[in-house]
Amino acid sequence: MSSLIGNLLVAQSGGPTPVINASLAGVISEALKHEDEIPEIYGGLNGIQGVLNEEIVDLAAQSQQTLRALRHTPGAALGTCRYKVKKQEDFDRILEVFAAHNIRYFHYIGGNDSQDTAAKIDALAKERGYELRVIGVPKTIDNDLPLTDHCPGFGSVAKHIGVTIRETALDNAAMGQNDFVSILEVMGRNAGWLAASSVLAHRRDKTDDRVKSNTHYNCTAPHIVLLPEVPFNPDAFITRVQEVLKAEKHCFVVVSEGVQDAAGNYLGADTSSTDAFGHAVLGGAGEYLRNLVEDRFSGVKARASKLGITQRAASHNASKTDVEEAELCGAAAVRAALAGESGQMVTMVRSGKEAYAVETRLAPLTEIANGVKAFPPEWIGEDRMSVSPDFVKYALPLIQGEMQLPFEQGLPRYAQISLFKVQRRLEPHNRG
Repeated sequence: MSSLIGNLLVAQSGGPTPVINASLAGVISEALKHEDEIPEIYGGLNGIQGVLNEEIVDLAAQSQQTLRALRHTPGAALGTCRYKVKKQEDFDRILEVFAAHNIRYFHYIGGNDSQDTAAKIDALAKERGYELRVIGVPKTIDNDLPLTDHCPGFGSVAKHIGVTIRETALDNAAMGQNDFVSILEVMGRNAGWLAASSVLAHRRDKTDDRVKSNTHYNCTAPHIVLLPEVPFNPDAFITRVQEVLKAEKHCFVVVSEGVQDAAGNYLGADTSSTDAFGHAVLGGAGEYLRNLVEDRFSGVKARASKLGITQRAASHNASKTDVEEAELCGAAAVRAALAGESGQMVTMVRSGKEAYAVETRLAPLTEIANGVKAFPPEWIGEDRMSVSPDFVKYALPLIQGEMQLPFEQGLPRYAQISLFKVQRRLEPHNRG
């Protein structure tokens, strides 16, 4: 494959993660090593919308200090969006912007919908004869992208959920003089990976006889885990809560926001509105369960809470393994493009060795776009409200290590990129 000389553009899309900026740092740092092939490194502000609006910044001008700090900075440093490119005029505009700025390398850091956009841009460029190499960089806390062992962002949020549950469970135990049900709602529209990660909070000290008892709840939180892959059965749920309260003074429930009843209705969701991609607006499963518990039990107090966006912004609990792998994926995307690949997304596979390690590979964007990797049925307990130890073996390596954040006046100090705007060369885009 002959070398392709042209500029690189990277953008971020969808919900941020604690490590999405580590992937950005990986892209920039690797691209800086190849100035002969990549003269300029650009960033699109607010995802693909920045490309459409020709809002582009110069990333090569960022300081090394900023690049290092991006590794532990939450949010999306370039800004993000949930804009779905539908019209042919939008795709035409994207190629016009690329041509105007001689962009020959495009990396989109995002999830299912973002990789669909990247796949369509790749296809159009090939159709039009515009030489462009498109390599997607995986990103999603939901861990539901197909063809990759796991996704950057998942390990850090799983770690944060585990920390939150351990801390909250101690509070519940201290206050649990009477029957009490604590309900925590976590993200996860279509797949239960995040809800399942709550079982990482279980105690595993071998000296505790209660843990050895092999009961459903092992006397540790969470006692009940509800996944989107399992239709919600209110009677079975209430029965299990009752069983837990007979053994404990408090019952800890973790529910995914995407749990549905047998008829396919999201628990407590606002079905009257949808997001830009046509998805129902979720958030209400926890309150639904709280009301159900208090309606079915007399004298039992229930409390519901949800982590909301804090779970995807908690870089203070980020997994060092996750950060390093996110950066690895960003760098691998650049190397793949330089090697002549296009229409692919970077994936991670386990090395197969006894000690945990991953290798990066590539998978076609068309096989990833809009797909969902469900939580494996074999990892769901027989009671349909617990998680197999095999999942724990899978997930534990992903939450290892802690980032050492710099602090300033008692609070973390994060990176802020310098927005060196690239001069526009086209007329404003009218999207109608």
